[in-house]
Amino acid sequence: MTKIGIIGGSAVGNLLNNPDKIYINTPYGEMSSPVEIGKIGGKEVAVLYRHGRPHKIPPHKINYRANIYGLKEIGVERIISLSAVGSLQSHIQPGTIVFPDQFFDNTKGRIYTFYDGPQVVHISVADPFCPEMTDIFHRSSLELGFKAIKGGTYVCIEGPRFSTRSESKFFKTVGDIIGMTLVPEINLAKEKEMCYLTVATVTDYDVWAEIPVSSKEVTKVMKENEENIISLLNKTIPKIPEERSCSCKNSLKEAGL
Repeated sequence: MTKIGIIGGSAVGNLLNNPDKIYINTPYGEMSSPVEIGKIGGKEVAVLYRHGRPHKIPPHKINYRANIYGLKEIGVERIISLSAVGSLQSHIQPGTIVFPDQFFDNTKGRIYTFYDGPQVVHISVADPFCPEMTDIFHRSSLELGFKAIKGGTYVCIEGPRFSTRSESKFFKTVGDIIGMTLVPEINLAKEKEMCYLTVATVTDYDVWAEIPVSSKEVTKVMKENEENIISLLNKTIPKIPEERSCSCKNSLKEAGL
């Protein structure tokens, strides 16, 4: 049973060398990619690429329910989500790693729950991210000398387009970073009583800043971030306790009617 799952996003390449691949059938259709099984930092992990391999699935077309269901089926209890984001605040510079503790949902057309009836469940996402995992990863990032911020709000937009300047200025009033893939991935993980952590790597400032950004600059930052993420995973995954002491495992208690 593989307890640690990693969902790779736009900011990473191959995370495992010569992995075993598992193809999982789910009631919700196909997962974004086969699940790759291997070791990082000497610990077994399951890796899923949310945009497919090669990158071919836009954020609004990802089968989030199949992805989370499939990881749960093979025993995953903790999800490490990797994502590239834009910055909504001047002090959060490109190259920074952010571990958010809140999110603001501005998606519009996604499927947000496993519970479409007849069973009705109202899951609490007051504190959506696993505090235990956030603490462990933040400490490791500081030990590695990375620019890292613990806490903050991830604004999730529908995509695949980016924000207008007006939208970006509004999002700046409610959030710190902006991306397209957090929701409903995190909601669904909560419904499966899985721990969920986002390792958000900042590639550029969103358009509120009116700072010209070239694709060359973004590519350079993404490559640097990828190397940092690999180092962070290798350092931190061995530190993750075998047993969970957080409340994530009890998310469904008192959630039903």
